[in-house]
Amino acid sequence: MKTRVAIVDDQQLMRTGFEMILEAEDDLEVVGAASDGREGLELVRRHRPEVVLMDIRMPEMDGIEATRLIVEDESLDTRVLVLTTFDLDEYVYDAVRAGASGFLLKDSPADELLRAVRLIAAGGALLAPSVTRTLIEEFARHQPAEPVTAPGAVDSLTERETEVWSLMAKGLSNQEIAESLFLGETTVKTHVSRVLMKLGVRDRVQAVVAAYETGAIRPGGSAA
Repeated sequence: MKTRVAIVDDQQLMRTGFEMILEAEDDLEVVGAASDGREGLELVRRHRPEVVLMDIRMPEMDGIEATRLIVEDESLDTRVLVLTTFDLDEYVYDAVRAGASGFLLKDSPADELLRAVRLIAAGGALLAPSVTRTLIEEFARHQPAEPVTAPGAVDSLTERETEVWSLMAKGLSNQEIAESLFLGETTVKTHVSRVLMKLGVRDRVQAVVAAYETGAIRPGGSAA
């Protein structure tokens, strides 16, 4: 069964390029393309793809608002992969808060794009390594001086799960977390899955959002 993908970008050249890359794969199918967020939202509601490639800066409705509306629609099971030109894009923070499951630069190699689409379709999450630290710094900059009260879900985490969550929020990969805590990578994956389940978040990206917004991680990346 093919993974269905929609493309939302205001540049015709980008839409055509993405479509050519995706359609060349046996397991991927492009169900349609749109030139702005409003058209993209209608496209997603009509075809219900598993993944949508979403530009951020577009006329009519930008990618942030379109992402928020897609994620909030409980009748949809569509995940958003945000694509943009600049790794320091000021809107990436807002796109992630809106519910995007991944972020990738438009000039990334084709194999990285394909890997990202497949990863997100499978329920994973992706942040391009070049922007992870920048994104985390944005969370720190937006974090209030006084952290909000941590929800009960945070209290349900074990000490080890809290350690893993803290390192996730600092941008470490599973392998890096394993090395830091002297654990096996499989064990770390299990802890990550439990953290996501207990926090009630869909993926790793949203776990990072939760870490900063609950005050579990304070500005500067220190654990609360």
